[in-house]
Amino acid sequence: MEASKKPILYSYFRSSCSWRVRIALALKGIAYDQAPVNLVKDGGQQLSPEFRSVNPMQQIPALKIDGVALSQSLAIIEYLEETRPNPRILPQDPKKRAQVRMISDHIASGIQPLQNLNVLQQIGEKKQEWAQHCITRGFEALEQILQETSGCYCVGDEVSMADLCLVPQVYNAERFKVDLVPYPTIRRINQALLELEAFQTSHPSRQPDTPPEMRA
Repeated sequence: MEASKKPILYSYFRSSCSWRVRIALALKGIAYDQAPVNLVKDGGQQLSPEFRSVNPMQQIPALKIDGVALSQSLAIIEYLEETRPNPRILPQDPKKRAQVRMISDHIASGIQPLQNLNVLQQIGEKKQEWAQHCITRGFEALEQILQETSGCYCVGDEVSMADLCLVPQVYNAERFKVDLVPYPTIRRINQALLELEAFQTSHPSRQPDTPPEMRA
């Protein structure tokens, strides 16, 4: 019975890691329920004993699906790919698949964790400057990589896990007022992806916990 229940995504509207998973669920047409976890309210609802029982790391996203609770956005996305492979978001070609994982890790390990809420809370008054530094440094490398790997999207002409990581990170960059002019490839791919329905319906401005003033 447990495995037949609709999946539950523990998410926060503005969390880039949660957005990656929302895009994957939308692309694959997986119906799910959301359990919003406010990262700011009440000192951070992810720190509650109730949520710790879902994810001991007290981070989002977490996904209850098929009778298991999974955390870490890329692990969740890879599980969805392995259990629900259509449409494919990891290329069949080994080299392209490695490039997709490389770009995904570049963002998910090399950029986003350095400017996430936990880190910024420790930085103090210079939050924006720190976030700008981390994102700019990462985007300089990412722009160079994408000039080699991209077609319409990050790797070739098919939407992949790398694209699921790119769009939320560009959203973060815009939020922290990073100058995106030096990154034409990133801007082009981001704009193309934002025209796709899965990226629109999963957007932070269209979530159950989106504040009224930020709704699309």
